Amino acid sequence: MSIVIHIVGALGRTTLNVFHSVLRVCLLIVETLRWTFIQPFRGKGLRFRSAVHHFVEFGVNSLPIVSLICFLIGAIMAMQAANQLRRFGAMQYIAHLVGVAAMRELAPLMTAILLTGRSGSAITAEIGAMRVAEEIDALEVMGVNPTKFLVVPKFLGMLFALPCLTIVAVFIMISGGFALSVLGLGLEPIQYLTNTVDAIQMKDFATGMTKSVFFAVVICWVGVYRGFQVEGGAEGVGRMTTSSVVTSIFFIIIVDLIFTALFFS
Repeated sequence: MSIVIHIVGALGRTTLNVFHSVLRVCLLIVETLRWTFIQPFRGKGLRFRSAVHHFVEFGVNSLPIVSLICFLIGAIMAMQAANQLRRFGAMQYIAHLVGVAAMRELAPLMTAILLTGRSGSAITAEIGAMRVAEEIDALEVMGVNPTKFLVVPKFLGMLFALPCLTIVAVFIMISGGFALSVLGLGLEPIQYLTNTVDAIQMKDFATGMTKSVFFAVVICWVGVYRGFQVEGGAEGVGRMTTSSVVTSIFFIIIVDLIFTALFFS
C-alpha cells in the first residue's frame, strides 16, 4: 500500500509541477507580447537601443561560426549526394538536393542550434546571474518592469537576428555545395547554379523563414524562463544554463517536425 501511495504522490507532484511550469510560461509569453506590441503604443516606451545591441550580439557576432559550419555542411551534403547519385548517372541533381535541403531544413535548423548554444545559454546565464545577485528584485523595487527591461530587447533582437542569419546560412550552405561540386567533382558552375534556382521554390523559402521565426521565439523564451528559475548561486546558474540548451534543442526539433508536417504532409 505504501508503494502505491508513493507512486501516486510522485505522479501528483509531477503533474502539479508541469501545470505550474506551463502557467508560468504562458504568463511570460503574454507579458512579453504585451510589452512588445501594446504597451509601447500607450506611452510606456521601448528599449530600442538595447534591442539593436542584442540584434548585433545574436546576429552579427554569430555570423563567423554560422558561416563556417554551414559552408562545411553544404560541402558534406554534396559529397554524400555525389556518392549515391553517381551510381545512377544523376550527378546534376546534387544542386537540387543541396539547395532544397538547405532552404527547407538544414540552414534554419543548424542556425537555431548554433544560436541556442551561443546566445540562448548566454540569455539564461545573464538573467540567472542577475537573479542570484537580487538585481531583478532591485528593478521591481525601483518600479522597473523586468519583462520590459530584460525580456523584450532580447526577444526583438532574437526575432530579427535568427531569420536574417538563416538567409545568410542558406546562401553559404549552397556555396559550400557549389565549391565542392565544381572544384572537387568537376561539375559545370553555370549548370549547378541553374539547377539550384530551378529546384528552390517559394514554398521552400516560406518554410525555412517560418521555422526560423518560431525557432527564435523558442530560444528566447526558454532562455529567459530558465534564467528566472535560477536558484542557489553559481551552481544554479550552471545547471539552468545546461537545461536551457537541452530544452531549447528539444523544442526546436518539435517545432521543426510540426512545420515540416504542415507544409509537406
